[in-house]
Amino acid sequence: MNEFVRHKIDHNLHRLITSVKWVIFAILSGIFVGFVATIFFFCMEFVTESRVSHPWLIFLLPAGGVAIVGLYRMLHDEKDTGTNLVLTAIHSGDEIPLKMAPLIFVSTLITHLFGGSAGREGAALQLGGSIGSSLGKLFGFDEKDQHIMIMSGMSAAFSALFGTPMAAAIFSMEVVSVGIMHYAALVPCVVSALVANGIAMYFGVSYENFLLTSVPAFSPGSAVTLSFLAILCAAVSILFCVMLHQSVHLYKKFFKNPYLRAACGGGIIIVLTLIVGSQSYNGTGVSTIARCMEGNVRPEAFFLKMLFTALTLGAGFKGGEIVPTFFIGASFGCLFGNLIGFAPEMCTAVGMTAVFCGVTNCPISSLLISFEMFGYEGMPFFLLAIAFSYMLSGYFGLYSGQKIMYSKYKTNFINKQTH
Repeated sequence: MNEFVRHKIDHNLHRLITSVKWVIFAILSGIFVGFVATIFFFCMEFVTESRVSHPWLIFLLPAGGVAIVGLYRMLHDEKDTGTNLVLTAIHSGDEIPLKMAPLIFVSTLITHLFGGSAGREGAALQLGGSIGSSLGKLFGFDEKDQHIMIMSGMSAAFSALFGTPMAAAIFSMEVVSVGIMHYAALVPCVVSALVANGIAMYFGVSYENFLLTSVPAFSPGSAVTLSFLAILCAAVSILFCVMLHQSVHLYKKFFKNPYLRAACGGGIIIVLTLIVGSQSYNGTGVSTIARCMEGNVRPEAFFLKMLFTALTLGAGFKGGEIVPTFFIGASFGCLFGNLIGFAPEMCTAVGMTAVFCGVTNCPISSLLISFEMFGYEGMPFFLLAIAFSYMLSGYFGLYSGQKIMYSKYKTNFINKQTH
């Protein structure tokens, strides 16, 4: 056997061993993260039902905020940057402490129990990233392989909580560095997402799927109409990102003490809730999304959800921005459809995916999540809307730790962070 043949055999054997290694560790990651995410899902269900059954709990929101700040102080993680730390750990090598997992778990439950306006994907990404990173260290992986374990954990948690394994597998690779996909993580992310989703479904986790009952014909007129909606959704996504980031700066400017900041933020949410007269904008707001799919929405709903979420997260409460983003996109899309008299249900679905794309800068994940949530019949509309929203949302984003590697307008390498 000559040297060339021996080299080829060794090379192929190495690739086979690497593939088997990642399948095994992705399964382990999917199982472990899937169990934790499933427990978190049912805890979220419990605290949400408790808040709905006992509306007076919202008056304890300031105390909940103080408790969250105290928890992070007690575990010496008061400078926590949340999901941004998970993203920077992948492209900058920052360390993710294991304590991030229990902290975000408990603090997100506190936020939702007392009526803060937030989602759950922030907890999913931080839970998965923290656990994935810790598993990588436990198995003695080098830094680059630990990055893959972080992405694998993120995919597993996102899949278990949202029931969208296709989007979850791609999202963790796409969100870190826009324009560059780390395809070395493809097999681990796919396997862990499917395993975690299977575990969640086995234990009875139920997901919100909104299959479209009717899809308008794709024609030049309908394409132009929904393209215009996508352009408006890009503007809405920019506004939401600006509100989120500015709320953090304003809170820190006027309330230097984090305890006072959280308490005052909770008080502001209470006052706004009393003014609105209902708790429609507290929590995740999934029930409102369902009403939007039926064509029922208040004109001010999308803006109020942006305001409630920005004021909640800016004050130091924990959670995520993606489910509120779905609420915002759904209510804005439904409003648009009602105003112009064009398929409110379709406009709701397009609004959700277009705003999601605008705030995350993840067009492929946005397209996949539209398929998993709404089915494939509306594909041309989703494809068109996501493309416009991605291009026109500029370099704004939910996560300051996200990097835009290539320009959205030219094939130029820019390597800039979102703002």
